[in-house]
Amino acid sequence: MTAQLPADLHCPRITTREGGPELSRIVAGMWRMTEWDMTVEQRVGFIEQCVALGVTTFDHADIYGGYGVEGLFGEALRAQPSLRDRIELVSKCGIKLISSARPEHTIQHYDTSAAHIVASAEESLRQLHTDRLDLLLIHRPDPLMDFDEIADAFTRLKQGGKVLHFGVSNFTRHQFECLNRRIPLATNQVEFSPLFTAPMFDETFDGLQDLGIAPMAWSPLGGGRLFNAGDAGAENLRLVIKEVADRLRQPFASVVFAWIMQLPSRPIPLTGTGRLEAIGVAVAGAGFTLAREDWFRILRAARGHEVA
Repeated sequence: MTAQLPADLHCPRITTREGGPELSRIVAGMWRMTEWDMTVEQRVGFIEQCVALGVTTFDHADIYGGYGVEGLFGEALRAQPSLRDRIELVSKCGIKLISSARPEHTIQHYDTSAAHIVASAEESLRQLHTDRLDLLLIHRPDPLMDFDEIADAFTRLKQGGKVLHFGVSNFTRHQFECLNRRIPLATNQVEFSPLFTAPMFDETFDGLQDLGIAPMAWSPLGGGRLFNAGDAGAENLRLVIKEVADRLRQPFASVVFAWIMQLPSRPIPLTGTGRLEAIGVAVAGAGFTLAREDWFRILRAARGHEVA
């Protein structure tokens, strides 16, 4: 069966923590934008249609698209400046890739020095054609990161009005709490899906819930593997989700997004698509709640065993 999306579909909003940024409940991930083959006008139209759905938060990183995505998005904002005040821009820094766009990089590595954080944020502002980022994240934990140095860089960027809020990505609970003691963090963006449930069991989500901070969840559909992974475990999980979706007359992916957002830590899922229909399916997941029994049916299939 093909489930129909509601005609009045509109994404709700969420505040990540007290005093933190207000984001759309579904965030549009831009990491694949260089693959979408859109003209500037089509990019403007895509952003406008996302905003019409209530999806106003756009996730970036300096490295996305070989350091090319922020520039493509910035071209759209330059073409339609009125969009900037209707959206929230998230970006990430701290990874240095070997790339023709960065010929000075001789080895792929992490850099969370204050100098790199500030320089990367300022370059993101130039590429995105904006005067401020709503949220800046450290992309990956760095073995050489100095929490005090990162906090100092964040403070300088905030005092300069260049970044409004800060967070991290892929940090452990302990790493998050170490930096959060030095400067308030708005979120931890981590991988999470029915195919990757570790944050539910390694204290990542528990620690954030305890602090009243909502995580962001990247790859909520397992990078598409929920639709096509060939192993027996993934196939059984797919069948269980489909059974729930068919019974509720909801799209398959909407059930996955609803399952993720039902966690009390309030995860904020990211999409990774340039298709408005797929973004609408994600938004629809914010419009209903699964019965506890159905939620656990999906968890049981995800883990491959009963709860004990």
